[in-house]
Amino acid sequence: MLLAGVLLKMGAYGLIRINMELLPRAHSIFSPWLMILGSIQIIYAASTSLGQRNIKKRIAYSSVSHMGFIMIGVGSISDTGLNGAILQIISHGFIGAALFFLAGTGYDRLRLLYLDEMGGMAIPMPKIFTVFNVLWIQAF
Repeated sequence: MLLAGVLLKMGAYGLIRINMELLPRAHSIFSPWLMILGSIQIIYAASTSLGQRNIKKRIAYSSVSHMGFIMIGVGSISDTGLNGAILQIISHGFIGAALFFLAGTGYDRLRLLYLDEMGGMAIPMPKIFTVFNVLWIQAF
């Protein structure tokens, strides 16, 4: 939860505080590359996420994919893009940590992490399943 909720977002915050404020000329030069790298990150991590059987790995790869949207927002050099990136940092910090918490809670009860072995969470844990689905939809 700490990695997805806080530490991954610190890199994006560092891009905003250090790269944009202390090195504005370098940021304006490298921002197109930052946006290209963010686009590649979105596609690669999302496609890798779909192939994961482990629920925690799937959440982690989707979290990395969402960081691509933050990189595009930071690289856009506009107020709207920066505001969207900051909103994504805050909202995904809460949602990512909550998804990892629910995956850990599901592991404590079922002792399974692989999606194909679970056979569904709705019957043994209906409340956790409902909250997990609501948060999973909010993440996308």
